Amino acid sequence: MKSVLLIGLGRFGRHIAKKLNELNHEVMAIDKKEEFVNEVLPYVTNAQIGDSTNEEFLMSLGVGNYDICFVAISDDFQSSLETTSLLKELGAKFVVSRAERDVQEKFLLRNGADQVVYPEKQVASWATIRYSADHILDFIELDDEFAIFEVTTPDNWVGKTIGQIDIRKKFGINIMAIKQDGKLCLTIHPDTVLNEGETMLVLGEYKDIQKCFHI
Repeated sequence: MKSVLLIGLGRFGRHIAKKLNELNHEVMAIDKKEEFVNEVLPYVTNAQIGDSTNEEFLMSLGVGNYDICFVAISDDFQSSLETTSLLKELGAKFVVSRAERDVQEKFLLRNGADQVVYPEKQVASWATIRYSADHILDFIELDDEFAIFEVTTPDNWVGKTIGQIDIRKKFGINIMAIKQDGKLCLTIHPDTVLNEGETMLVLGEYKDIQKCFHI
């Protein structure tokens, strides 16, 4: 369990609050609008109405005591930037801020953000890869080069063993797990047979995965 300070309770902030609640984290939620604060009360440990660009108000929250500070302010980049900078000045351990454009990401990183999330860009990237190929079900970007993909088992692999396919040697790709009916099998060895209806979690470089699965 972590203690989280969540600033900005628009749609993005509310989604964060709900997910943090599912994960059983302690959350202090902040927004200038009373109606936004009231809306997240069922999902957070505590909440206050306040202006996060006010240094005295932020100091009163004891920002250095939180494991993570999320700045989820939308439609007001100046407030987001000021809040990010103030949090770091006041001793915040780890600040994650939201960006809506590339230039905002750069400014936030220069002014105190430890990490920046860019929801529209990240979702667009995910949706493009997910829906532009018939057999890609999901993927997780690890960095600019590597990712984990969930892919359907190609028809010409069905009935063969992982050793026979040998994609590690041919493409530098590792099969991490096999998934069927929502259940993961992590016990993978060369004699594991691939069956129809299964999906695989594979790890590798984008270029190798694209080549292997004709993405």
